[in-house]
Amino acid sequence: MSPQDAPTWPADFAERYRRAGWWRGETFGSMLRERAGAHPDRIAVVDPVAGTRWSYAELDRRADRLAAGLLARNITKGDRVVVQLPNIAEFFEVVFALFRIGALPVFALPAHRETEISYFCEFTEAVAYVIAAEHDGYDYRELAAKVRAGAGALRHVFVVAGDPGEFEALSDIAQNPVGHGAPSPDDLAFLQLSGGSTGVPKLIPRTHDDYIYSLRGSNEICGVDETSVYLCALPAAHNFPLSSPGSLGTLYAGGRVVLCPRPSPETAFPLIEREKVTITGLVPPLALLWTRAASTTAHDLSSLAVLLVGGAKFSEEAARRVRPALGCTLQQVFGMAEGLVNYTRLDDPVETIVTTQGRPISPDDEILVVDDEDREVAPGETGHLLTRGPYTIRGYWRAPEHNARSFTEEGFYRTGDVVRVTGSGHLVVEGRAKDQINRGGEKIAAEEVENHLLAHPSVHDANVVAEPDPYLGERVCAYVILHPGKGPVKPVDIKRFVRERGLAAYKVPDRVEFVETFPQTGVGKISKKDLRTAAAAAPVV
Repeated sequence: MSPQDAPTWPADFAERYRRAGWWRGETFGSMLRERAGAHPDRIAVVDPVAGTRWSYAELDRRADRLAAGLLARNITKGDRVVVQLPNIAEFFEVVFALFRIGALPVFALPAHRETEISYFCEFTEAVAYVIAAEHDGYDYRELAAKVRAGAGALRHVFVVAGDPGEFEALSDIAQNPVGHGAPSPDDLAFLQLSGGSTGVPKLIPRTHDDYIYSLRGSNEICGVDETSVYLCALPAAHNFPLSSPGSLGTLYAGGRVVLCPRPSPETAFPLIEREKVTITGLVPPLALLWTRAASTTAHDLSSLAVLLVGGAKFSEEAARRVRPALGCTLQQVFGMAEGLVNYTRLDDPVETIVTTQGRPISPDDEILVVDDEDREVAPGETGHLLTRGPYTIRGYWRAPEHNARSFTEEGFYRTGDVVRVTGSGHLVVEGRAKDQINRGGEKIAAEEVENHLLAHPSVHDANVVAEPDPYLGERVCAYVILHPGKGPVKPVDIKRFVRERGLAAYKVPDRVEFVETFPQTGVGKISKKDLRTAAAAAPVV
């Protein structure tokens, strides 16, 4: 792959980050091998549904055998493999096998459907797609059949946990390990999905060096070590539960990862008690749910020392409830899959923890807060957040037009967040500049949903905006102008149409409002600002 595929750090910056010790020449494959050698019998991954308790040696052995099977099917360094798995132990077997041979996982979420998966497979020219047979009542084999019909490069569909149907069972391809070349620390390790504000997600290229540094830095800040037990309650492929410090951070430290099949208190609380979970991460709606449920639970949650809350801004009022309800320290997390991650520190004053979204991981994280003309604002004033550093990408994968808009000439990433910086260097997030909806931590591009709405034969025009929601933070509100004379159409019909087009359920509009016209700005453009104001004023239904 060329630099045009994945823009990387200029040579002088790369050398600076190596000299500083941020990049240490590690890869994920070598990291697992070293942990397995140092403590082979220590439990690495617990899958309570399957009853699986894999040691580091077992995970390492499985990754080796699967890597050999992938190589035998001509899946090699640089090939892209879309991985769409729920929170099961095989997720780690698959990704470490891919890491080991230098093939690139493309991390999809269980909620993604035909629209997203087809795009990921086609855009990345993926040679393989890894799925579970079924999950939460959905048959991924049917999805795979549709996707394979339209993805020319897709040669293999591997099925984990269940009848593979017309495809190949992942368990059947493992074979005795063979010698093979290993990726370099500065090679790409995987492609993550952005929460971009336009169209389908952009792809974020992460290297072994930069991502492992973010794990190591997160572990130091969050106190994660070999005694830590991390509950992976959110979807395992999300950047937040993967790296902040997440499952990969915990494995880097030699701790134990406990996979939670769903994040409800009814499922998570018994696991916290049984496995003596010490740390986990949640999005704000779930944190609110947990704090409410804790007062009536019979389960012992006393092992839980740290709760990280991120993915969306956590309100001060909700933040104040965490310690009284759960008895643990709250760490606010504000970050992005593109790189920059901020944490409140464990020893920060309580007021700092509940009123800010933390400070950057690295002394080499550069922060600029600028006005609409890219001029730095005065300290403490609100502006647009720009950043660059040793784990913030310098460009999206195969996206030169996006990169020209999203990065400055000096390599700063335009995050789209509006923030202010306190005197202590902590960031306070004031909102989003981009046209994006953050529904309970899931980032939704308004344009993508609008495109599906416009495909309805009765829809003349559509605009999608965020509306406040006390539980999710934001909901998806669609304002729709209908074609005259097309017959009666109800909001439920519009929602059903979008859902049946294969869009992830969390992107389907929560509310559809039919209007005659859209408000306009002084120059005749549609005013989404006015639409957001109207959505905020409407009663929540």
